[in-house]
Amino acid sequence: MSALLSRNFELLGLKDLNMDEEIPEDHDTLEANASQKAWYIFNKKGLNCFADDTGLEVDALNGAPGVYSARYSRMGHPTFPEMEPAQGNIRKLLLKMEDVVERSARFRTVISLVLNGKEYQFEGVAEGAITEFASGVKGFGYDPIFTPRGYDTTFAEMDLSLKNQISHRARAVRQLVDFLKEM
Repeated sequence: MSALLSRNFELLGLKDLNMDEEIPEDHDTLEANASQKAWYIFNKKGLNCFADDTGLEVDALNGAPGVYSARYSRMGHPTFPEMEPAQGNIRKLLLKMEDVVERSARFRTVISLVLNGKEYQFEGVAEGAITEFASGVKGFGYDPIFTPRGYDTTFAEMDLSLKNQISHRARAVRQLVDFLKEM
């Protein structure tokens, strides 16, 4: 992201700010979680900042796992506490989708920017579908079971440079960068 911005901006990560505590994200929407995290950092450090939240929304599951995407395998039934979370999440989602024909889904990222005490939000969406089985080793999370619309490979099979152009997160980041460049 630094390469996309002019020299007028200095990007610092949480480690640069000596923040190693768990940042709260206990709301029911991506928008509210992104906002909560950005305001938490702004209020604690007094610095302009941004934070994001991302979820996978599956139409056949009424938008689930959505805001609970990262902890999906540990909620409701079935649960997979013995599995690494990402693998458990994939396993649970594929079980829920086992006999489902309509597999449309989307990844959504919401970025909240707190700039001089005012909040702005940016959203990126990648429409696609849930595959019937996991495929690919690149990426993370649900990437092995999500095929973006217009492509025949999952995010986990895709060249990283292509994924970084078409992903939900890339789209949200582009909006943020465009906004900051106009300042």
